[in-house]
This record gives sequence, structure tokens and C-alpha cells, in this order.
Amino acid sequence: MAETEERAEQAIQVRQVTDYQASWTEEEPWGDGSFTFQLILDDGADLYVLQPTVGDAKVIRKLLDNSEALTFDLERRALIFSNIPLGSK
Repeated sequence: MAETEERAEQAIQVRQVTDYQASWTEEEPWGDGSFTFQLILDDGADLYVLQPTVGDAKVIRKLLDNSEALTFDLERRALIFSNIPLGSK
């Protein structure tokens, strides 16, 4: 039974983003840093870390704030935003 469940888990390619954590890490003192978004998928069944550019991080943050539902396609490495209200800023 455990082997069957493991194969089923591996077959899942699109998961719901149930939480996320954004962080910024300094690369060198007084220098540039990098942003990361850790995506918690299906209440911890899987994790994925995005490392966007500064410009992309700004856009991702706005979309995260305005999206009512999030999914992540593991195979294509695509974050999918759903139900974004028209006129979102």
C-alpha cells in the first residue's frame, strides 16, 4: 500500500499553494541581495523555492496579494494565479 501511495504522490504534477514565505538574503555586507519565495504545496506535501529577480519579485508579490487561489505546476515550474479581481493594483 505504501508503494502505491508514493507513486500516486509522484504522479501529482499540479499542487495547490497553501502558504508561502518570502525572504531576502544579503549576499555581501552593504551589497546586493536576493529574494526567495518558498511555496508550501498542499499543506506541506511538497515545497518549492522560487528565486526571482527584484523586478519579478515585485510582480509576484502583487499577484500573491491579489490572487484568490494559487497552484504550482511542478513539471513546468509555473506559478498559476487564479481569480484575480479586475482592477487589482
